[in-house]
Amino acid sequence: MKKRKAKEGERIYLIKVTMSDWYGRIRGMPYRLLAVPEGFTLYNLAEAILDSFGFYFDHAFGFYDNIKSWVESTEGYELFADMAEGSEFKSVKRTEINEVFNKIKKKMLFLFDYGEEWHFIVELKGIESPKGNANYPLVVESVGKPPPQYEES
Repeated sequence: MKKRKAKEGERIYLIKVTMSDWYGRIRGMPYRLLAVPEGFTLYNLAEAILDSFGFYFDHAFGFYDNIKSWVESTEGYELFADMAEGSEFKSVKRTEINEVFNKIKKKMLFLFDYGEEWHFIVELKGIESPKGNANYPLVVESVGKPPPQYEES
C-alpha cells in the first residue's frame, strides 16, 4: 500500500470501518479507525481498509448507501464503473472520499468480493488537521481479530 503525506491544506478524515454480517449487524465485530487524506479516492480507501484487516486486494468491490441490501442502493460507487463492464453507479477511481463522506456520521456499506460478500460498515467519525509529518493512511485504532479471508487448506 502506497502511503503519502497530506497535501497543503488537505484535511484528514477519521473513518471507522467495522466488519458486519449480511444484515448490517456489527456488535462484537472487529473494527479499524483509519486516518486518510480527504483527497484519497474510494479506490485508495478500499485498499487501506483491506490492508488494515489483512485482506488481499484481489476482488471487485463497491460502496453502497443501503447497508442491509446493497442491491437496493440509490447511491453507489463501483470498480465495475472503471472497467469495461460499466455500471449504473459512479467510479471508485475518480471519486474522492470528501465527495462521498460529506458529513459526520455518514455511513456506507463497503462490499468486497461479490462471491464471498465481505461486508464492512464505513462511517465518517471526524475531520482533523494532519499530524506532523505522518504518512497516510494510518490505522489509528485496531480492535478485534478478523476472520481469515481464505480458509486454510
